[in-house]
Amino acid sequence: MRITGKLTGLTTLALSTALTLSLGATAATAQEKELESIGISVGLLGNPFFVATIEGIEDSAREINPDVKITSVSADYDLNKQVSQIDNFIAAGVDIIMLNAVDDEAIAPAVMRAKQAGIVVAAFDVSAPGADVTVMTDNIAAGRKACEYIVEELNGEGNVAIIKGPSSSSLNDRFDGCSEVFAGADGITVLSDDQNGQGSRDGGLQVMQGLLTRFDDIDAVFGANDPMALGAQLAAKQLGRDGIIITGVDGAPDTEESLATEGSMIKASASQDPYTMAGQALDLGYKLFNGETLDETTVLIEPKLITAENLDEYQGWTAKR
Repeated sequence: MRITGKLTGLTTLALSTALTLSLGATAATAQEKELESIGISVGLLGNPFFVATIEGIEDSAREINPDVKITSVSADYDLNKQVSQIDNFIAAGVDIIMLNAVDDEAIAPAVMRAKQAGIVVAAFDVSAPGADVTVMTDNIAAGRKACEYIVEELNGEGNVAIIKGPSSSSLNDRFDGCSEVFAGADGITVLSDDQNGQGSRDGGLQVMQGLLTRFDDIDAVFGANDPMALGAQLAAKQLGRDGIIITGVDGAPDTEESLATEGSMIKASASQDPYTMAGQALDLGYKLFNGETLDETTVLIEPKLITAENLDEYQGWTAKR
C-alpha cells in the first residue's frame, strides 16, 4: 500500500522532537572540556623572563578554570632534565604541556611521546619540533634591531663581540639576525662570536671577563638575552672598562633600571612581552584541547627596541595587555 500526501500534525511534532533531541546531543558533544591540569617546563626559573611567562600562563588558565592544577618546573638548560620533566607530566596525565624547549631539535622525541599520549603541547618563546602550537617573538628581527643599533652608534666602524647562549631556537635566531647585520657592515670587525654565556647573568659575566682579557679594543657587545648583557656590563665595570656599547634582547625589568641610570653601558634591548606571549600560547593550546582548528599554528610577535630615549613609553613585562 502506498501512502502519499501532507505530513500530519502528529508526524510534524515527532520530527520536531527528534530534531531537538539531536541538536541537544550535538551541543553536549561540542561542550568545552574542563581544563584540569597543566605542566610548565621553562629554561631557567632564575631568569625573571620565565617568571613572567609562568604568570601569563597561570592567569590565562585560571580564567578558564580557577581550580586548574598548574605545575611549573625549571629545566636549568639541561636537556635530560627537561625530557624527564615531560615524561613526568605524561605520567601525571596533564591536559596541556607548556614548553620552553632548551634544545630546539633534541626535544623532539619527548614532544612526540606527549602527543601520542593525547596531550596538547604548546611551545612558547622558542619552537619545539612537533609542538601543536608555538607563540614567540620574531627573534631574528630582535637580533637585527639590537645589532643595527650598535652599527649606527659606531657609525659603521668598530670592533664587536657576540655572547651567544644555549642551543634554543630563540637564541639561535637572535644570533643569526645579529650576525647578518654585522656581516653587512664593512667597517665592523667581529672579534668573537662563539662564546656561550649559558643564558644567565653569571655566564655573561664570565664570558665578558674572558673577552676583556683577550681584547683591549672592544667597542660593543651584543648579548643574546638581557641577563647575559647585564653580566657583560658587570664584568666591564669590575675590570674598569667603560665606553662599551652593550645591547641585549628581552626588555627585562633590570634592563629598564639600567637604561634609566646615567653612565650605563646597556644602551638598548629588543623587548619581548613574555606575559602576553605565554598566555596566548595557553589560550591557543586550550582551543586545540577542545578540538578546534587554528588558522595559524605559529604566531610571531614583533619586538620593539627600547632605549633611554623611549623608555617612558615602554609598558614593561608586568603590564597586563
